[in-house]
Amino acid sequence: MRDTAIIGAGPAGLAAAHALKQRGLPYTHLERNAGVGGLWDIDAPGSPMYESAHFISSKTLSAFPGFPMPDDYPDYPSHRQILAYLRGFAEANQLIDGIELGTAVERVERIPDGYRVTRADGRATDHAQVIVASGVQWIPQIIDIPGDYSGEIRHTVTYRSAAELEGRRVLIVGGGNSGADIACDAARSADRAAISLRRGYHFIPKHVFGMPSDVFSTRGPTMPIWLEQRVFGALLRLINGDVTRLGLPRPDHKVFETHPLMNSQLLHHLGQGDITARPGIAATEGTTVTFTDGSTEDVDLILLATGYRHEVPYARELLGEGPHPDLYLTAFARHPGLYGLGFVETNGAAYVVMAQLAAMIAQHIEDRTARPDSWDEFERIIATDEPDLSRGIRFIDSPRHTGYVEMTAITRYLHRTARRMSWSLP
Repeated sequence: MRDTAIIGAGPAGLAAAHALKQRGLPYTHLERNAGVGGLWDIDAPGSPMYESAHFISSKTLSAFPGFPMPDDYPDYPSHRQILAYLRGFAEANQLIDGIELGTAVERVERIPDGYRVTRADGRATDHAQVIVASGVQWIPQIIDIPGDYSGEIRHTVTYRSAAELEGRRVLIVGGGNSGADIACDAARSADRAAISLRRGYHFIPKHVFGMPSDVFSTRGPTMPIWLEQRVFGALLRLINGDVTRLGLPRPDHKVFETHPLMNSQLLHHLGQGDITARPGIAATEGTTVTFTDGSTEDVDLILLATGYRHEVPYARELLGEGPHPDLYLTAFARHPGLYGLGFVETNGAAYVVMAQLAAMIAQHIEDRTARPDSWDEFERIIATDEPDLSRGIRFIDSPRHTGYVEMTAITRYLHRTARRMSWSLP
């Protein structure tokens, strides 16, 4: 029997290898970089990591099932601690020796009864299944800056540390978690710092009443989503006040309708005048940037914190070229035996969901020979089922939120599906 190819040895790839190994299923594991850890390895070529990066979900809820993060880790571990944790997970589960490091994949294509994986060196191997787990934050989403800007423009994928901002006049464009982090770096290190935001955001503090925010949110009773939005919206207004006083736009959406922005330090720096909030860019000339409200900034560096395209260049023909691969439950492709792991975009701790999806993938692969009727049944489900994984939340219309799922909704649906298929979940 041909085995399963796993492409990528970041969090998703390690979860996949662990799940297959637990069930005694053979696999070939490929990783293009010299070590495991994926994007969390700041030294890996093309990594989007930067020195001030930390986890935005707490260590309490973010660990792989059965493998908690060390007690001496802070509530929100640094990128280096997360990398050490992932490598510890790989070593504890004896996954390292099964990985072909320094092996990039050039192409994945359909063949009769399986898939052909061609490496960058031209060597090809055939497999019954393929799990694409090479991550999503590698291909930057570049936007056009209107006008004739003469300064330096870079995407934050190239950014590493605040030392790069010393002596610079910096404009950060975009308001995700990395944009907010880097804006705080600029507030402390640059000669002049500004952040351009086209829309307002709800700023969620990392701690509420002395506990991590995600832990706090899970300790109360489960509420209807409309009530939860009202309660947490009121709590954020109580904690943060009216953020428009700091020059920020008023949020044009309810809380939870975007990926959580876990950064209250930016509000601190805005309040101290260390950084200035500006609306969207209207025009540029030389190093002068004019914004939609008519205000201007003279900057010599524009950093684009504009996100990433969730594409898989080596499997475009199979997974598509859209903003997000077409995957059932974020993991099962419409082609039998093809899976994607690590494409889940959610408002909770993704590693738990990754481990559960990896367990489902492993059991689906096992069913192919052990329970062919169950394999066929699930293939019919993949082809016809269209679950609503939003929990009634109307996510904003943006590339990142294409395919976005709500944590409670997907967790419940995974358990429901596992029961239906007689699968077990960690």
